[in-house]
Amino acid sequence: MKITDRNVIRFHLQVLYGISVKNTEKKKGRLVCSGTKVFGAPLENVSRRYIPEFGLVPCFLVDACSLLLDRAGTVGLFRKPGSLPRIRVLRAKFNCGEESLSTAHPHDVATLVKQFCRELPEPLFPPELHEALLKAQALSDVQDRMAALQLLSCLLPARSSSCLHYLFDFLHKVSQRCSDNLMTSSNLATVFVPCLLPPPNKSEMSEARLELRVLVLRTFMERPHLFGKVNEVGSIL
Repeated sequence: MKITDRNVIRFHLQVLYGISVKNTEKKKGRLVCSGTKVFGAPLENVSRRYIPEFGLVPCFLVDACSLLLDRAGTVGLFRKPGSLPRIRVLRAKFNCGEESLSTAHPHDVATLVKQFCRELPEPLFPPELHEALLKAQALSDVQDRMAALQLLSCLLPARSSSCLHYLFDFLHKVSQRCSDNLMTSSNLATVFVPCLLPPPNKSEMSEARLELRVLVLRTFMERPHLFGKVNEVGSIL
C-alpha cells in the first residue's frame, strides 16, 4: 500500500506506533523578506537551486556544502569554531548578494552553515514534530523506530524536506571521512542539535532527552536515502 496522503501517514503513526501528530498544515501568514538577505530569511525568500535528487535547495547551502566536501578531511569540521571577524565579513557579503566562498576557511563556512539553519524564522524541523520524533526514536524495536522516523520525515513541508534531505546527505559524506576529520555521525549530530532540534526549555535539557535528539539526527545522517521517502508500509529497511 502506497502512502502519499499526510492524513494516512498520521493514521499509520498512531495505529502502528502509538505516535500522535497534530495536523501542521495550517496556513500561516507568509513571512516576507525583501532584498538578497540570506541569514534569518524565510526559505521561500532565499535564492534556491533545483537539485533533481532533492528538490529546491538554498543556493548558499549548495555552495557551502560543495566547498566543504572538497575539504571534508579538515579536522574538527563543524566542531571547531571559525574566526568571528571573518565570519562577519562573509555574512555581510552574502546578505548583500556578494557570493564569495572560494577562498573561505572551511571552519568559517561550517559555522555559517550552522548559523543559516539556526537563524531560519521557521525551523527546518517544526517544533510541533519534535515530541513525535523523540517518541519514534525511543521505540525499542529497530525496524519500528526506523519506519516511524521515516514516516515523520514525510510530514515535513516540501521546502524544509528538500533542505534537510540535502543536508543529511552531505553530513553523511562528511562522516565517512571521520578517520581524517574526527567527526563521526554522532559528533556531527551533537553539534547540529542546537541548529535543527533545539530543546525548547530547561526541562528538555536533561541528558536523556538531549541524547534522543542526537540519535534522531544521527539516524537521518546515517540513512539519508530514507529521508522523506516511503513507498510501502512494512518495507522501510
